[in-house]
Amino acid sequence: MAAIWALLAAWVAFHAQAALDSRDPPMVPLVEEPITPVPGDVSLDTDKVRLGERLFNDIRLSGDDALACASCHVLAEGGDDNRTRPPGSDGEPLNYNALTVFNAALSFRLNWRGNFRTLEEQNEAVLLDPRLMHTTWEGLLSKLRADEAYREAFAATYGSDPAPAHVLDALATFQRSLTTPNARFDRHLRGERDAITPEEERGYRLFKGYGCVACHQGVSVGGNLFQRFGIFQDPFSQGPIRAADFGRFTTTSKADDRFVFRVPSLRNVAVTAPYFHDGRAQTLEQAIAEMARTQLGRVLTERDIGLIAGFLRTLTGEYRGHPLSDRAGSRP
Repeated sequence: MAAIWALLAAWVAFHAQAALDSRDPPMVPLVEEPITPVPGDVSLDTDKVRLGERLFNDIRLSGDDALACASCHVLAEGGDDNRTRPPGSDGEPLNYNALTVFNAALSFRLNWRGNFRTLEEQNEAVLLDPRLMHTTWEGLLSKLRADEAYREAFAATYGSDPAPAHVLDALATFQRSLTTPNARFDRHLRGERDAITPEEERGYRLFKGYGCVACHQGVSVGGNLFQRFGIFQDPFSQGPIRAADFGRFTTTSKADDRFVFRVPSLRNVAVTAPYFHDGRAQTLEQAIAEMARTQLGRVLTERDIGLIAGFLRTLTGEYRGHPLSDRAGSRP
């Protein structure tokens, strides 16, 4: 594993130097780009999507009828909650910043530590976790079975009363519908060349030239590999290290997994502040500067940071035909 990090660091450093050898990296034709558009059509069972959406927004899925999935994943905004770290069922901050639920189904693993492979597996863990939804299957199913509308919906969709597998399937099916196509950059990739400005295209060239695409590529612009946080500089040098900062190590106990996290998707990143697993960066520009220092070993100019941020803002897609909105800072 250490050898892999070393090779990746060398690759990134080589391309970062190429970016700095000229004012802007050379123009690269927009063919076979490292980023691919979000698919526009997702074929799913509409009855399951409808039932899953109702469950997603229902506070009765929590043990004390206080939290819904939508409490930390606000679909009217960026699919997260704009908090540094959301409060748990005990009122204390959770270990990690809430990731957006939009496009989550496109990632190869889920959560910051990548400790879940499927939405169903993750949903069950969230429901039963004492610090999250803090419910039990016995308690949750009794609530759903006491609701005539739920009984009818589950009978029509699954042919039986609510059951654990059906609850998890409905939730996951709805979450698979939460894709955000038609970002301006996706339209650009599809041939609509004026969908982004020359400045935003210059930011994309820098994004590639510095080597950001080593970790952020594909349909999710990330979300498809693990990476160590702190290749060139220690991101934890200014404060105490929490247990959660050890990332995947907390689930695998492998030394090589210390400070390793699943690379987050950059889809809709402009509307999902704050950033990083601990919510340390309040703005997109701060996050770019931090990544340059810790992952690339570079101090970027304000100009380059601004250009890259401009490109990243073109990755904001649409949900149900409307661009995602940004209310960052409206929550504590």
